[in-house]
Amino acid sequence: MKHRLLPKLALASALALVLASPPPVGADVGGEAFTVPVEYHKLDNGLKVVLSRDTTAPTAVVAVYYNIGLRIEPRDRTGFAHLFEHMMFQGSKNLAKMEFVRLIQSNGGVLNGSTRFDFTNYFEIVPSHTLEMMLWGESDRMRALDITQDNLANQQGVVINEVKVNVLNRPYGGFPWLDMPQYANTNWYNAHNFYGDLEDLEAATLEDVKAFFEAYYTPSNAVVVVTGDFDPEQTLAWIETYFGSIPSRARPEPPDISEPRQAEEKRASKTDTLATRPALAVGYHVPSRSTPEYFAMGLLDQILVQGRDSRLHQALVQRNGFTGEVSGGINLLGNMFNVDGPVLWTTSLMHDAETPTNDILKAFDEEIERLRSGPVDEATLELAKVKARSSFYDHVEDFFGFGRADLLACFALFDDEPGRINRIEAEFEKVTPELLLATAQEYLRPSNRTVLTIVPQADEASAPKGPAEGSEES
Repeated sequence: MKHRLLPKLALASALALVLASPPPVGADVGGEAFTVPVEYHKLDNGLKVVLSRDTTAPTAVVAVYYNIGLRIEPRDRTGFAHLFEHMMFQGSKNLAKMEFVRLIQSNGGVLNGSTRFDFTNYFEIVPSHTLEMMLWGESDRMRALDITQDNLANQQGVVINEVKVNVLNRPYGGFPWLDMPQYANTNWYNAHNFYGDLEDLEAATLEDVKAFFEAYYTPSNAVVVVTGDFDPEQTLAWIETYFGSIPSRARPEPPDISEPRQAEEKRASKTDTLATRPALAVGYHVPSRSTPEYFAMGLLDQILVQGRDSRLHQALVQRNGFTGEVSGGINLLGNMFNVDGPVLWTTSLMHDAETPTNDILKAFDEEIERLRSGPVDEATLELAKVKARSSFYDHVEDFFGFGRADLLACFALFDDEPGRINRIEAEFEKVTPELLLATAQEYLRPSNRTVLTIVPQADEASAPKGPAEGSEES
């Protein structure tokens, strides 16, 4: 299961339409490989626009992504990017608080938003005939968000309560998606508490919010994606009408978010007063995004932890019975494609107190070393590629086509090239047994990993010693 920051507007409304799934990317349709249609434009104010038409169902997805996420927030305002996401739902110049939400719901649509490592997004899935209205609504809050002290105070309370409910007062809250980066990374931008310390959230001021909006919520730092059943020419004209006159502002110089090469294993433990069983997570730094090694790491993920046929499931669940489930992946706040900066490959599990952590790690390491000691056979590699393609198709067609908009937006923001969506399969196909072995030897080495244990309060005395929460060993 992928863990992520839970968006606050997870609306229960269902689309009042029966949606058929289009054929997956890469499927053979009429003798030709199916590809995602991509139109890419840039407005004079710097706004990126991606259009991808699919007439399978009379719906449209509008997604607006801003190139600002959890990493890039003020040092004394942890959780601020997430707090600001809430502010974007508090009304704008022509739409009072909750009016945009009601407008979407009353037309049979759904909406949401989330904050991730490298972007913040807002999207609507609506009947196609309401598309112009949705574009106007999104442009209104990009142009003139209603930033008031009352709105800020209200949302500070909401976010603080969300932190308490989702992390502080929940067993295993934040494990491992929020905890592991704080132990495994050394650069503050990658290692701080993304959900936010309560003191920092309470200290956010109206001036902070206004400055953040001015700095990052500008057309030159954003992309608008429309997918679904629409007329591309007419839709581009609407986007130019509603977004084209929004003034652009220069984005601040981005900070250095690079991570040094890890040279020694890190071990840490965290006491959880609400947990009933111990838990274990292991995190490895992965290759730089879009390199051949990164796609090789994606296949190693498939071999090791994805599915019941994966080697860690077979070793830890089937053969040894250490746990009922082992889960993990690259980027637990999304997937391996919608992240831009340094990220981890993390696996985690819960186990009985009677099972020593070292026994689990011994079985875990045996599977890792199998991949580091020699090339895999062609059948293993081919199966991993099939699983990777299936996973990629799932991403593209996720949630009534929103997954397609998500990938197009990220490739536009990060690479200035949304058409990369049609080359992902080819990148996996290029991976050879030799590249897989070299990637495993460098990135699955013991000195590149962090081992984190969750210790129930009653077992604290027997816990392996590690740094305090949020710190690291080197």
